[in-house]
Amino acid sequence: MTTLLQCASSDQAVLCADAVQTSSRSVPADDEWPLGAELVTRRTGYSHHGIYVGHGKVVHYAGLCRSSHCGPVEELTVERFAAGHEVAVKANPFALYVGPEAVRRARSRLGENRYRLLTNNCEHFCSWCLYGRACSEQVQACFVHPRLAWQALNCLAKVFIRTRLHGMVHAATSGDERFLRV
Repeated sequence: MTTLLQCASSDQAVLCADAVQTSSRSVPADDEWPLGAELVTRRTGYSHHGIYVGHGKVVHYAGLCRSSHCGPVEELTVERFAAGHEVAVKANPFALYVGPEAVRRARSRLGENRYRLLTNNCEHFCSWCLYGRACSEQVQACFVHPRLAWQALNCLAKVFIRTRLHGMVHAATSGDERFLRV
């Protein structure tokens, strides 16, 4: 299914396609994904996006995907990117930057640490790498359907609480008081 999406930052419409070519394995062989492919993993309450750069590596905006603290744009293995979730390739038939050019654009932002959930997240990053402008279907869907925003916020809050509780359990068992600070 293809949807027409109006980005908040522009009055031009962007043609976006839903994720396709879902892999039945969480980490397939390197040659299954083309360079510059947008990889997507479903997480609790949202989808996480990254750009495949070859040799089993992905560049993504770490953001809030691993903890309650924002992370930078980083390159990591597909396995770490997937974090145990299934990986899909999102079709981007109208991308302006493909293959090595999309990879170059993704790597040009390595180390950037300006993550913002609503204006500069992992999906905005991938859209910029492929289309030259930041856009997030997930953020737009939340503005169009406030109930989705509430559901996503609820899921993220649960993940945050679970992460904090895991840290407290780790602190209690290891004696590390850093995890007990709120």
